[in-house]
Amino acid sequence: MAKVERVRQVLSSPFAAEELKSQTEEGWKIVAIEWEREIPEAAPQAAPVGEEPPFGLQVSKETEQLEVNPTEREALFLMMELTVQEGPYSRIADELNRRGFRTRQGRKWSPVSVFQMLPRLIEVGPRIFSTEEWQERRQRLKAAGL
Repeated sequence: MAKVERVRQVLSSPFAAEELKSQTEEGWKIVAIEWEREIPEAAPQAAPVGEEPPFGLQVSKETEQLEVNPTEREALFLMMELTVQEGPYSRIADELNRRGFRTRQGRKWSPVSVFQMLPRLIEVGPRIFSTEEWQERRQRLKAAGL
């Protein structure tokens, strides 16, 4: 398998279309975009709590409440789907990596990191199983004979 190089580029000016074209021609592809903006001083600043939210959730910048992190949520659904299929942790990690999912630390998934997610999957399992999306996935699994 080819080695993947990742570089985080901090911008000091607006990103130009020419730069995107140049990077693409050099073989780079965009894997993430991070946006920031200034907010009025009157807005309350979130105090660091010391504990990060559970995987699949993030703190909303506007309300300081927990909200769904769509990328992590999809990773959880995929982990659950592959776990239900009784796939080994190595296969689950390979599939997560193949689809471009990364751990919170930006690393590739390993069998150990998937195993460490089991308590979180147990915690969110009832909510996942009750969603319409899960029911659709379940039908696809049944149709595929898995």
